[in-house]
Amino acid sequence: MGLDTFLHNLHFDIDKVSPPDWEVDWDDAPLPYKLYRGLPVFPLSLEVPLSLEEWEGPAMPNLRKIGHFLWYVFGLTQFSQTAFTSTEEVPELMQSSRRFVPSGGALYPSELYVYLKIEDLPFGVYHYDVAHHRLVLLREGNFDSYIASALGNRCELSSSFGAAFVSTMFWKNYYKYNNFAYRLQGLDAGVLIGQLLEVAKRFGFASGVYFQFLDKAINHLLGLSQEEESVYAVIPLTVEPTRWYPNGGGENEHISAAELSRELNVIQNHHFVRSQIVKKFPMLNKMNEASMLESTRSFQPIKGRESRHNDSQLIALPYVNRLSYDLASACRERFSPDMDFVLGKVTQSQLAVLLQEVTSAFMYRNDLDEEYEKSRVSLYGCFYHVEGIPDGAYQYDSAEHALRQIQPGDHRLPLQYGMTIGNVNLLQVPLCFHVAGDKDYFKSELGYRGYRIQQMEAGMLVQRLLLVSSALGMGGHPLLGFDAKLCDEIYQMDSLGKTSLIQIPIGPYRNRPWLQGSLLS
Repeated sequence: MGLDTFLHNLHFDIDKVSPPDWEVDWDDAPLPYKLYRGLPVFPLSLEVPLSLEEWEGPAMPNLRKIGHFLWYVFGLTQFSQTAFTSTEEVPELMQSSRRFVPSGGALYPSELYVYLKIEDLPFGVYHYDVAHHRLVLLREGNFDSYIASALGNRCELSSSFGAAFVSTMFWKNYYKYNNFAYRLQGLDAGVLIGQLLEVAKRFGFASGVYFQFLDKAINHLLGLSQEEESVYAVIPLTVEPTRWYPNGGGENEHISAAELSRELNVIQNHHFVRSQIVKKFPMLNKMNEASMLESTRSFQPIKGRESRHNDSQLIALPYVNRLSYDLASACRERFSPDMDFVLGKVTQSQLAVLLQEVTSAFMYRNDLDEEYEKSRVSLYGCFYHVEGIPDGAYQYDSAEHALRQIQPGDHRLPLQYGMTIGNVNLLQVPLCFHVAGDKDYFKSELGYRGYRIQQMEAGMLVQRLLLVSSALGMGGHPLLGFDAKLCDEIYQMDSLGKTSLIQIPIGPYRNRPWLQGSLLS
């Protein structure tokens, strides 16, 4: 199967992506986190702050603060058991470990690494050991010049206290989803990046996301085998004034991944997967290889495209104050309601707050834009029973802070029929959002890497939606089991060259009858 056909089917014809006879070996499932063996470890503080309401001022972090930061970004926050009844007298129990970010099937294919230059810790590159809440030293040393070169000298690493690396381990969700895992992995990386950026703000850290870098050089730094795992994003972190060159403001020297990698010795660290049989995933490797950048010559900014809209009525939303909320509480209360949505009233002001907060806070520093802080994904939604808003399908125009009405009417039933799994009752959902992006995923500028970036940016926006919804007392449930063609027709996206990337029902919900306890004392 060709790469273009693969990506088309991945979005519009999922059944053609994976073999129909695919069977999941649950007994040989991999761990949802990576465990290194035989390396120096540095425990992190378990006394995490219970509130993140105030925004801290910029200050050089110590090991304790870094531990708190990493826990809120990607730490284990919940342990759950689900009982499945069967013909046996004793129900079968399924156990899972949860975090503040969502993940398809709670499999968490992403891993988090950090480069740190702080007191109480040797300078070097570390893996965040989620299972034990500790740092594992992979490679000791100062790598400012190396990482800066891998980024094309577009960031002043010497003034940063470190950087985060978000990677994907392919087998961690391929074992269940087969080739469909490729779409999930970009979204999973995106929600993790989105969470990292939000937590960084509360801790007083400035950050920027670099989607374009020399893949093999960064993987070599971390000691990763690219057939098994690959870095998707590099995020420098700083508390000092730093020069950021989003798209080529650095040195003009062209650097190759092969040349740069020769500056460091090969490291082969051992880690535990748990699966006794790890099957091959040739399409994922093929996509990853096709997405890699071998030289800084390949780094490309994206030229602004003229915003195209359907010629339709604009409904102005009320201007509201920025939402002030405790991020820690919003993380704890974030909930995917499944069948627990209830059709409560949503006011026009609540919708205005949600849309304004999501889009304004989603603007972030990155290496793609010719203009500072823009996004390539947008928000659409089918709204029902919202006070002051006629039922219908809308596009949110953030510049005008208004809803562009595309198709009036109640679209809940068609959306329900378009779901492949009826795990959410959309008739009980007042807000059904769709994150949309360009069908061509900027392939002319970014190649196949553009698809991966588009999925990550969609995931970042999804995480903002979930956090703000939680702060407003509502739940959200990201879904990929939906009919993208149907949604594109509802929003009349074909003429705009756009498509629906992910569906997120949002609304009030009833409390689930379950036993629940905290991992915090």
